[in-house]
Amino acid sequence: MFLKNTDVVIIMCIMYSPVVRVSLNFLPYIQPRQNQENTMADANAAVAVVTVSLVLLGLLSGLSLSWALLPVAVVVLIFVLASGLKGRDELAHLNVCVLVLGDIGRSPRMQYHALSLSRHGYNVTLIGFLGTKPHQDIIEDDRIDILPISELKGLTVGPKIFRYASKVIFQTFQLFYVLMKIEDQGYILMQNPPGLPAIAVTWVASRFRGTQFIIDWHNYGYTIMALTHGQNHFIVKIAKWYEKLFGCFSDHNLCVTNAMREDLRKNWNIEATTLYDKPPPIFRETPLKLQHELFIRMGSTYLPFRPSPDVTKEYMELTAFTERTQTGAVTRSSGRPALLISSTSWTEDEDFSILLQALEEYEKFVEAGDKLPSLVCVITGSADLGVCLHKSSSGLDLPMKVVDMFGCCLPVCAIHFQCLHELVKHEENGLIFKDSKELSEQFKLLFADFPSDQGKLGIFRKNLRESGQCRWDENWDQNVLPLIKEHCD
Repeated sequence: MFLKNTDVVIIMCIMYSPVVRVSLNFLPYIQPRQNQENTMADANAAVAVVTVSLVLLGLLSGLSLSWALLPVAVVVLIFVLASGLKGRDELAHLNVCVLVLGDIGRSPRMQYHALSLSRHGYNVTLIGFLGTKPHQDIIEDDRIDILPISELKGLTVGPKIFRYASKVIFQTFQLFYVLMKIEDQGYILMQNPPGLPAIAVTWVASRFRGTQFIIDWHNYGYTIMALTHGQNHFIVKIAKWYEKLFGCFSDHNLCVTNAMREDLRKNWNIEATTLYDKPPPIFRETPLKLQHELFIRMGSTYLPFRPSPDVTKEYMELTAFTERTQTGAVTRSSGRPALLISSTSWTEDEDFSILLQALEEYEKFVEAGDKLPSLVCVITGSADLGVCLHKSSSGLDLPMKVVDMFGCCLPVCAIHFQCLHELVKHEENGLIFKDSKELSEQFKLLFADFPSDQGKLGIFRKNLRESGQCRWDENWDQNVLPLIKEHCD
Protein backbone atom coordinates (compact mmCIF):
# COMPACT_ATOMS: atom_id res chain seq x y z
CA MET A 1 0.00 0.00 0.00
CA PHE A 2 1.40 3.39 -1.01
CA LEU A 3 -0.19 6.63 0.22
CA LYS A 4 0.83 9.84 -1.47
CA ASN A 5 -0.94 12.32 0.79
CA THR A 6 -0.73 10.48 4.07
CA ASP A 7 2.31 9.89 6.25
CA VAL A 8 1.82 7.12 8.79
CA VAL A 9 4.23 7.30 11.70
CA ILE A 10 4.22 4.50 14.25
CA ILE A 11 5.75 5.74 17.49
CA MET A 12 5.87 3.22 20.27
CA CYS A 13 5.62 5.71 23.08
CA ILE A 14 2.65 7.71 24.25
CA MET A 15 2.66 11.49 24.43
CA TYR A 16 -0.61 12.28 26.09
CA SER A 17 -0.80 9.47 28.62
CA PRO A 18 0.28 9.69 32.25
CA VAL A 19 1.71 6.19 31.99
CA VAL A 20 5.02 5.87 30.13
CA ARG A 21 4.60 2.71 28.08
CA VAL A 22 8.21 1.68 27.86
CA SER A 23 10.15 -0.64 30.14
CA LEU A 24 12.47 1.37 32.39
CA ASN A 25 14.86 0.46 35.15
CA PHE A 26 12.78 2.16 37.84
CA LEU A 27 12.85 -0.51 40.54
CA PRO A 28 15.56 1.28 42.61
CA TYR A 29 13.19 4.23 43.02
CA ILE A 30 10.51 2.19 44.76
CA GLN A 31 12.38 -0.49 46.67
CA PRO A 32 13.59 1.73 49.55
CA ARG A 33 10.01 2.88 50.27
CA GLN A 34 8.46 -0.56 50.62
CA ASN A 35 7.34 -1.62 54.07
CA GLN A 36 7.24 -5.26 52.96
CA GLU A 37 10.25 -7.55 53.16
CA ASN A 38 12.81 -6.92 50.44
CA THR A 39 12.78 -10.57 49.48
CA MET A 40 9.00 -10.80 49.01
CA ALA A 41 9.03 -11.15 45.24
CA ASP A 42 11.56 -13.98 45.34
CA ALA A 43 10.04 -15.67 48.37
CA ASN A 44 6.48 -15.87 47.09
CA ALA A 45 7.66 -17.31 43.79
CA ALA A 46 9.86 -19.81 45.59
CA VAL A 47 7.05 -21.01 47.86
CA ALA A 48 4.76 -21.47 44.87
CA VAL A 49 7.34 -23.35 42.81
CA VAL A 50 8.45 -25.62 45.68
CA THR A 51 4.90 -26.49 46.74
CA VAL A 52 3.68 -27.21 43.24
CA SER A 53 6.84 -29.15 42.50
CA LEU A 54 6.11 -31.38 45.48
CA VAL A 55 2.60 -32.01 44.20
CA LEU A 56 3.83 -32.86 40.71
CA LEU A 57 6.58 -35.05 42.13
CA GLY A 58 4.03 -36.93 44.18
CA LEU A 59 1.82 -37.52 41.16
CA LEU A 60 4.75 -38.67 39.03
CA SER A 61 5.81 -41.00 41.82
CA GLY A 62 2.49 -42.79 41.68
CA LEU A 63 0.83 -41.30 44.75
CA SER A 64 -2.91 -40.80 44.71
CA LEU A 65 -4.22 -37.30 44.11
CA SER A 66 -5.24 -36.87 47.75
CA TRP A 67 -1.73 -37.71 49.01
CA ALA A 68 -0.07 -35.63 46.29
CA LEU A 69 -2.09 -32.60 47.39
CA LEU A 70 -0.91 -32.94 50.98
CA PRO A 71 1.64 -30.06 50.59
CA VAL A 72 -1.23 -27.79 49.59
CA ALA A 73 -3.17 -28.67 52.71
CA VAL A 74 -0.12 -28.07 54.87
CA VAL A 75 0.55 -24.61 53.40
CA VAL A 76 -3.09 -23.58 53.77
CA LEU A 77 -3.18 -24.82 57.37
CA ILE A 78 -0.05 -22.87 58.24
CA PHE A 79 -1.49 -19.63 56.89
CA VAL A 80 -4.85 -20.15 58.60
CA LEU A 81 -3.17 -20.75 61.96
CA ALA A 82 -0.81 -17.81 61.43
CA SER A 83 -3.74 -15.56 60.61
CA GLY A 84 -5.67 -16.63 63.67
CA LEU A 85 -2.73 -16.21 66.04
CA LYS A 86 -1.65 -12.85 64.69
CA GLY A 87 -4.69 -10.81 65.68
CA ARG A 88 -6.16 -7.96 63.67
CA ASP A 89 -4.67 -4.48 63.50
CA GLU A 90 -7.02 -1.86 64.96
CA LEU A 91 -6.11 0.50 62.12
CA ALA A 92 -6.65 -2.09 59.39
CA HIS A 93 -9.66 -0.14 58.09
CA LEU A 94 -7.22 2.56 56.92
CA ASN A 95 -5.30 0.06 54.76
CA VAL A 96 -6.40 -0.88 51.25
CA CYS A 97 -4.78 -3.41 48.93
CA VAL A 98 -5.15 -2.59 45.23
CA LEU A 99 -4.50 -5.75 43.22
CA VAL A 100 -4.00 -6.38 39.52
CA LEU A 101 -2.66 -9.72 38.29
CA GLY A 102 -1.00 -7.86 35.44
CA ASP A 103 1.39 -5.02 34.64
CA ILE A 104 0.84 -2.15 37.07
CA GLY A 105 2.17 0.37 34.56
CA ARG A 106 -0.43 -0.72 32.01
CA SER A 107 -3.28 -0.53 34.50
CA PRO A 108 -4.04 3.22 34.70
CA ARG A 109 -7.45 2.80 36.31
CA MET A 110 -5.99 0.85 39.23
CA GLN A 111 -3.25 3.46 39.61
CA TYR A 112 -5.96 6.14 39.77
CA HIS A 113 -7.72 4.11 42.48
CA ALA A 114 -4.51 4.01 44.49
CA LEU A 115 -3.95 7.76 44.17
CA SER A 116 -7.56 8.54 45.13
CA LEU A 117 -7.34 6.32 48.21
CA SER A 118 -4.08 7.99 49.22
CA ARG A 119 -5.61 11.42 48.73
CA HIS A 120 -8.24 10.51 51.34
CA GLY A 121 -5.69 9.29 53.88
CA TYR A 122 -5.66 5.55 53.21
CA ASN A 123 -2.46 3.51 53.14
CA VAL A 124 -2.27 1.59 49.88
CA THR A 125 -0.44 -1.61 49.01
CA LEU A 126 -0.36 -1.84 45.22
CA ILE A 127 0.29 -5.41 44.05
CA GLY A 128 1.09 -6.42 40.47
CA PHE A 129 3.78 -7.07 37.88
CA LEU A 130 6.52 -4.51 37.25
CA GLY A 131 6.84 -4.67 33.49
CA THR A 132 6.23 -0.98 32.83
CA LYS A 133 6.99 2.09 34.90
CA PRO A 134 4.01 3.24 37.01
CA HIS A 135 3.01 6.87 36.99
CA GLN A 136 5.50 9.10 38.80
CA ASP A 137 2.84 10.21 41.30
CA ILE A 138 2.49 6.57 42.38
CA ILE A 139 6.22 6.18 42.89
CA GLU A 140 6.53 9.41 44.88
CA ASP A 141 3.45 8.95 47.08
CA ASP A 142 4.43 8.16 50.68
CA ARG A 143 1.13 6.38 51.33
CA ILE A 144 1.49 3.96 48.43
CA ASP A 145 3.76 0.92 48.68
CA ILE A 146 4.32 -1.05 45.49
CA LEU A 147 4.62 -4.76 46.18
CA PRO A 148 5.87 -6.45 43.00
CA ILE A 149 5.08 -10.08 42.26
CA SER A 150 6.73 -12.31 39.70
CA GLU A 151 5.00 -12.98 36.39
CA LEU A 152 5.11 -16.77 36.58
CA LYS A 153 5.01 -18.59 33.25
CA GLY A 154 4.27 -22.17 34.28
CA LEU A 155 5.93 -25.26 32.88
CA THR A 156 7.54 -25.00 29.45
CA VAL A 157 7.08 -28.63 28.40
CA GLY A 158 4.11 -30.88 27.82
CA PRO A 159 0.66 -30.28 26.25
CA LYS A 160 -0.54 -26.69 26.00
CA ILE A 161 -3.43 -27.25 28.42
CA PHE A 162 -1.01 -28.74 30.95
CA ARG A 163 1.33 -25.76 30.65
CA TYR A 164 -1.58 -23.35 31.14
CA ALA A 165 -2.88 -25.30 34.14
CA SER A 166 0.57 -25.25 35.74
CA LYS A 167 0.73 -21.46 35.30
CA VAL A 168 -2.62 -21.07 37.06
CA ILE A 169 -1.49 -23.32 39.91
CA PHE A 170 1.79 -21.43 40.34
CA GLN A 171 -0.05 -18.10 40.37
CA THR A 172 -2.57 -19.45 42.88
CA PHE A 173 0.08 -20.29 45.44
CA GLN A 174 2.05 -17.13 44.81
CA LEU A 175 -0.94 -14.82 45.17
CA PHE A 176 -2.34 -16.60 48.21
CA TYR A 177 1.05 -16.37 49.91
CA VAL A 178 1.31 -12.63 49.23
CA LEU A 179 -2.24 -11.85 50.39
CA MET A 180 -1.75 -13.81 53.62
CA LYS A 181 1.65 -12.22 54.25
CA ILE A 182 0.83 -8.51 53.92
CA GLU A 183 -0.35 -6.47 56.89
CA ASP A 184 -4.04 -6.36 57.76
CA GLN A 185 -6.21 -4.63 55.17
CA GLY A 186 -9.66 -3.11 55.35
CA TYR A 187 -10.30 -3.78 51.66
CA ILE A 188 -8.85 -5.66 48.75
CA LEU A 189 -9.77 -3.90 45.49
CA MET A 190 -9.07 -6.24 42.57
CA GLN A 191 -9.16 -5.64 38.82
CA ASN A 192 -10.97 -8.16 36.62
CA PRO A 193 -9.85 -9.29 34.10
CA PRO A 194 -7.48 -10.97 34.60
CA GLY A 195 -9.48 -12.94 37.16
CA LEU A 196 -8.14 -16.48 36.86
CA PRO A 197 -7.09 -17.43 39.49
CA ALA A 198 -7.20 -14.01 41.20
CA ILE A 199 -10.94 -13.87 42.00
CA ALA A 200 -11.05 -17.20 43.84
CA VAL A 201 -7.71 -16.72 45.60
CA THR A 202 -8.56 -13.19 46.73
CA TRP A 203 -11.96 -14.28 48.00
CA VAL A 204 -10.44 -17.11 50.06
CA ALA A 205 -7.73 -14.84 51.48
CA SER A 206 -10.24 -12.11 52.31
CA ARG A 207 -12.41 -14.61 54.24
CA PHE A 208 -9.43 -15.82 56.26
CA ARG A 209 -8.35 -12.29 57.09
CA GLY A 210 -11.71 -10.58 57.59
CA THR A 211 -11.16 -8.20 54.69
CA GLN A 212 -13.84 -6.66 52.45
CA PHE A 213 -13.45 -7.82 48.85
CA ILE A 214 -14.22 -5.46 45.94
CA ILE A 215 -14.06 -6.46 42.27
CA ASP A 216 -13.62 -3.70 39.68
CA TRP A 217 -15.12 -5.23 36.52
CA HIS A 218 -13.33 -3.78 33.49
CA ASN A 219 -14.60 -6.53 31.18
CA TYR A 220 -15.25 -10.27 31.27
CA GLY A 221 -12.15 -12.41 31.09
CA TYR A 222 -13.84 -15.26 29.24
CA THR A 223 -14.84 -12.97 26.36
CA ILE A 224 -11.19 -11.99 25.85
CA MET A 225 -10.23 -15.67 25.80
CA ALA A 226 -12.99 -16.28 23.24
CA LEU A 227 -11.27 -13.92 20.78
CA THR A 228 -8.46 -16.47 20.53
CA HIS A 229 -10.15 -19.81 21.17
CA GLY A 230 -13.75 -19.19 20.09
CA GLN A 231 -16.84 -19.04 22.29
CA ASN A 232 -17.45 -22.79 22.21
CA HIS A 233 -13.99 -23.86 23.35
CA PHE A 234 -14.13 -25.82 26.61
CA ILE A 235 -11.52 -23.55 28.24
CA VAL A 236 -13.71 -20.53 27.51
CA LYS A 237 -16.75 -22.31 28.96
CA ILE A 238 -14.84 -23.23 32.10
CA ALA A 239 -13.55 -19.64 32.41
CA LYS A 240 -17.10 -18.27 32.13
CA TRP A 241 -18.40 -20.71 34.75
CA TYR A 242 -15.53 -19.82 37.08
CA GLU A 243 -15.92 -16.07 36.63
CA LYS A 244 -19.68 -16.20 37.15
CA LEU A 245 -19.45 -18.44 40.22
CA PHE A 246 -16.71 -16.69 42.17
CA GLY A 247 -17.69 -13.21 41.03
CA CYS A 248 -20.82 -13.53 43.17
CA PHE A 249 -18.75 -13.95 46.33
CA SER A 250 -17.39 -10.39 46.40
CA ASP A 251 -18.66 -7.91 49.00
CA HIS A 252 -18.89 -4.96 46.59
CA ASN A 253 -18.54 -4.48 42.85
CA LEU A 254 -17.61 -1.65 40.52
CA CYS A 255 -17.98 -1.67 36.74
CA VAL A 256 -17.17 0.64 33.83
CA THR A 257 -20.56 1.09 32.10
CA ASN A 258 -24.26 1.05 32.85
CA ALA A 259 -24.63 -1.68 30.23
CA MET A 260 -22.23 -3.89 32.20
CA ARG A 261 -24.00 -3.06 35.45
CA GLU A 262 -27.31 -4.24 33.98
CA ASP A 263 -25.70 -7.37 32.54
CA LEU A 264 -24.12 -8.22 35.89
CA ARG A 265 -27.45 -7.75 37.63
CA LYS A 266 -29.56 -9.63 35.09
CA ASN A 267 -27.30 -12.51 34.10
CA TRP A 268 -24.85 -12.84 37.02
CA ASN A 269 -26.98 -11.78 40.00
CA ILE A 270 -24.32 -9.22 40.92
CA GLU A 271 -25.12 -5.67 42.04
CA ALA A 272 -22.49 -3.18 40.95
CA THR A 273 -21.83 0.56 41.02
CA THR A 274 -20.95 2.19 37.70
CA LEU A 275 -17.65 4.07 37.87
CA TYR A 276 -17.00 5.54 34.45
CA ASP A 277 -13.41 6.04 33.39
CA LYS A 278 -12.71 9.77 33.55
CA PRO A 279 -9.51 11.64 32.68
CA PRO A 280 -7.33 12.83 35.53
CA PRO A 281 -6.26 16.49 35.55
CA ILE A 282 -3.04 15.88 33.63
CA PHE A 283 -5.06 15.15 30.48
CA ARG A 284 -5.68 18.56 28.98
CA GLU A 285 -5.13 20.54 25.80
CA THR A 286 -1.45 21.11 25.11
CA PRO A 287 -0.53 24.82 24.83
CA LEU A 288 0.62 25.83 21.35
CA LYS A 289 4.14 26.62 22.56
CA LEU A 290 4.57 23.10 23.95
CA GLN A 291 3.12 21.64 20.77
CA HIS A 292 5.75 23.49 18.76
CA GLU A 293 8.55 22.21 21.01
CA LEU A 294 7.19 18.68 20.65
CA PHE A 295 7.07 18.96 16.86
CA ILE A 296 10.66 20.23 16.82
CA ARG A 297 11.78 17.17 18.77
CA MET A 298 9.72 14.85 16.59
CA GLY A 299 11.11 16.46 13.46
CA SER A 300 14.64 15.50 14.47
CA THR A 301 13.61 11.85 14.02
CA TYR A 302 10.51 11.76 11.81
CA LEU A 303 10.42 13.48 8.43
CA PRO A 304 6.64 14.23 8.36
CA PHE A 305 7.08 16.66 11.26
CA ARG A 306 9.61 18.80 9.39
CA PRO A 307 8.60 21.82 7.28
CA SER A 308 8.30 21.40 3.53
CA PRO A 309 11.57 22.14 1.69
CA ASP A 310 9.59 24.65 -0.41
CA VAL A 311 8.68 26.72 2.64
CA THR A 312 11.33 29.17 3.84
CA LYS A 313 10.68 32.05 6.24
CA GLU A 314 13.59 34.12 7.43
CA TYR A 315 14.24 34.34 11.16
CA MET A 316 11.50 31.79 11.96
CA GLU A 317 11.65 28.31 13.48
CA LEU A 318 9.40 26.05 11.43
CA THR A 319 7.76 22.65 11.73
CA ALA A 320 5.19 21.07 9.44
CA PHE A 321 2.46 22.36 11.77
CA THR A 322 3.74 25.47 13.57
CA GLU A 323 6.09 28.42 13.28
CA ARG A 324 7.82 30.53 15.94
CA THR A 325 9.15 34.06 15.47
CA GLN A 326 12.23 35.58 17.09
CA THR A 327 9.98 37.13 19.74
CA GLY A 328 8.85 33.63 20.78
CA ALA A 329 5.30 33.93 19.44
CA VAL A 330 3.99 30.61 18.09
CA THR A 331 1.26 30.26 15.47
CA ARG A 332 -0.14 27.40 13.43
CA SER A 333 1.09 27.16 9.85
CA SER A 334 -1.59 28.18 7.39
CA GLY A 335 -1.04 25.26 5.04
CA ARG A 336 -0.32 22.65 7.68
CA PRO A 337 -1.36 19.01 7.27
CA ALA A 338 -3.94 17.51 9.59
CA LEU A 339 -2.57 15.40 12.41
CA LEU A 340 -4.49 12.21 13.05
CA ILE A 341 -3.78 9.93 16.01
CA SER A 342 -4.80 6.42 16.92
CA SER A 343 -3.68 4.82 20.14
CA THR A 344 -3.55 1.04 20.25
CA SER A 345 -2.68 -1.85 22.53
CA TRP A 346 -2.20 -4.18 19.52
CA THR A 347 -4.77 -6.70 20.75
CA GLU A 348 -7.27 -8.91 18.93
CA ASP A 349 -10.14 -6.49 19.59
CA GLU A 350 -8.56 -3.74 17.43
CA ASP A 351 -8.50 -4.11 13.64
CA PHE A 352 -6.05 -1.59 12.22
CA SER A 353 -6.78 -2.64 8.64
CA ILE A 354 -9.93 -0.50 8.94
CA LEU A 355 -7.84 2.65 9.42
CA LEU A 356 -5.42 1.76 6.62
CA GLN A 357 -8.28 1.07 4.20
CA ALA A 358 -9.92 4.37 5.18
CA LEU A 359 -6.66 6.20 4.43
CA GLU A 360 -6.60 4.57 0.99
CA GLU A 361 -10.15 5.83 0.38
CA TYR A 362 -9.07 9.29 1.54
CA GLU A 363 -6.31 9.19 -1.10
CA LYS A 364 -8.95 8.54 -3.75
CA PHE A 365 -10.93 11.61 -2.65
CA VAL A 366 -7.81 13.77 -3.09
CA GLU A 367 -7.04 12.24 -6.48
CA ALA A 368 -10.64 12.92 -7.54
CA GLY A 369 -10.13 16.64 -6.92
CA ASP A 370 -11.49 17.16 -3.40
CA LYS A 371 -9.65 19.99 -1.65
CA LEU A 372 -8.47 18.14 1.43
CA PRO A 373 -5.30 18.52 3.50
CA SER A 374 -2.49 16.03 3.62
CA LEU A 375 -2.61 13.78 6.67
CA VAL A 376 0.05 12.80 9.15
CA CYS A 377 -1.15 9.73 11.05
CA VAL A 378 0.62 9.06 14.32
CA ILE A 379 0.31 5.90 16.38
CA THR A 380 0.32 7.25 19.08
CA GLY A 381 0.50 11.00 19.84
CA SER A 382 -1.37 14.36 20.23
CA ALA A 383 -3.39 15.67 17.30
CA ASP A 384 -6.38 17.27 15.52
CA LEU A 385 -8.48 14.10 15.43
CA GLY A 386 -8.39 10.81 17.30
CA VAL A 387 -9.36 7.44 15.85
CA CYS A 388 -10.45 4.55 18.06
CA LEU A 389 -10.59 1.03 16.62
CA HIS A 390 -11.30 -0.74 19.90
CA LYS A 391 -14.14 -3.24 19.81
CA SER A 392 -15.11 -4.53 23.24
CA SER A 393 -14.86 -8.31 23.50
CA SER A 394 -17.98 -8.28 25.68
CA GLY A 395 -19.61 -5.20 24.16
CA LEU A 396 -19.87 -3.84 27.70
CA ASP A 397 -16.66 -1.88 28.38
CA LEU A 398 -15.43 1.44 27.01
CA PRO A 399 -12.07 2.39 25.45
CA MET A 400 -9.97 4.31 27.95
CA LYS A 401 -8.00 5.88 25.12
CA VAL A 402 -11.13 7.84 24.12
CA VAL A 403 -11.54 9.01 27.72
CA ASP A 404 -7.98 10.33 27.61
CA MET A 405 -8.51 11.99 24.22
CA PHE A 406 -11.66 13.71 25.45
CA GLY A 407 -9.70 14.88 28.49
CA CYS A 408 -7.43 16.68 26.01
CA CYS A 409 -10.49 18.06 24.15
CA LEU A 410 -9.64 15.92 21.14
CA PRO A 411 -12.64 14.88 18.97
CA VAL A 412 -12.78 11.20 18.08
CA CYS A 413 -13.98 8.91 15.32
CA ALA A 414 -14.73 5.57 17.01
CA ILE A 415 -15.82 2.21 15.65
CA HIS A 416 -19.30 1.17 16.74
CA PHE A 417 -20.10 -1.41 19.39
CA GLN A 418 -22.93 -2.02 21.85
CA CYS A 419 -22.44 0.55 24.62
CA LEU A 420 -20.17 3.11 22.93
CA HIS A 421 -22.95 5.71 23.09
CA GLU A 422 -22.32 6.01 26.84
CA LEU A 423 -19.05 7.78 25.96
CA VAL A 424 -19.04 8.99 22.34
CA LYS A 425 -22.03 11.19 21.49
CA HIS A 426 -22.42 11.02 17.71
CA GLU A 427 -22.39 14.50 16.09
CA GLU A 428 -21.60 16.09 19.48
CA ASN A 429 -18.07 15.17 20.56
CA GLY A 430 -17.18 12.91 17.66
CA LEU A 431 -18.48 10.46 15.09
CA ILE A 432 -19.18 6.72 15.16
CA PHE A 433 -18.42 4.52 12.15
CA LYS A 434 -18.97 0.86 11.26
CA ASP A 435 -16.39 0.21 8.52
CA SER A 436 -13.46 1.71 6.63
CA LYS A 437 -15.68 3.29 3.96
CA GLU A 438 -17.73 5.17 6.53
CA LEU A 439 -14.54 6.24 8.32
CA SER A 440 -13.05 7.62 5.10
CA GLU A 441 -16.26 9.59 4.48
CA GLN A 442 -15.97 11.03 7.98
CA PHE A 443 -12.37 12.07 7.27
CA LYS A 444 -13.60 13.85 4.16
CA LEU A 445 -16.38 15.59 6.10
CA LEU A 446 -14.23 16.67 9.04
CA PHE A 447 -11.25 17.90 7.01
CA ALA A 448 -13.25 19.67 4.29
CA ASP A 449 -12.77 23.06 6.02
CA PHE A 450 -9.39 22.32 7.56
CA PRO A 451 -7.54 24.15 9.12
CA SER A 452 -10.47 26.46 9.87
CA ASP A 453 -12.01 25.90 13.31
CA GLN A 454 -15.49 26.75 12.00
CA GLY A 455 -16.21 23.31 10.57
CA LYS A 456 -17.47 20.18 12.32
CA LEU A 457 -14.07 19.35 13.76
CA GLY A 458 -13.88 22.77 15.41
CA ILE A 459 -17.45 22.45 16.68
CA PHE A 460 -16.73 19.08 18.30
CA ARG A 461 -13.64 20.49 19.99
CA LYS A 462 -15.62 23.51 21.19
CA ASN A 463 -18.30 21.20 22.62
CA LEU A 464 -15.66 19.26 24.52
CA ARG A 465 -14.14 22.45 25.93
CA GLU A 466 -17.54 23.72 27.10
CA SER A 467 -18.87 20.39 28.38
CA GLY A 468 -17.39 20.80 31.86
CA GLN A 469 -16.18 17.22 31.82
CA CYS A 470 -16.25 15.38 35.13
CA ARG A 471 -12.71 14.39 36.11
CA TRP A 472 -11.54 11.20 37.82
CA ASP A 473 -11.22 12.65 41.34
CA GLU A 474 -14.74 14.05 41.38
CA ASN A 475 -16.17 10.87 39.85
CA TRP A 476 -14.33 8.63 42.35
CA ASP A 477 -15.39 10.72 45.34
CA GLN A 478 -19.04 10.43 44.31
CA ASN A 479 -19.11 6.70 43.58
CA VAL A 480 -16.35 4.84 45.44
CA LEU A 481 -15.57 6.85 48.57
CA PRO A 482 -19.08 6.30 50.05
CA LEU A 483 -18.54 2.52 49.80
CA ILE A 484 -15.29 2.77 51.75
CA LYS A 485 -16.58 5.20 54.36
CA GLU A 486 -19.79 3.20 54.91
CA HIS A 487 -17.80 0.14 55.94
CA CYS A 488 -15.35 2.13 58.06
CA ASP A 489 -18.18 3.82 59.96
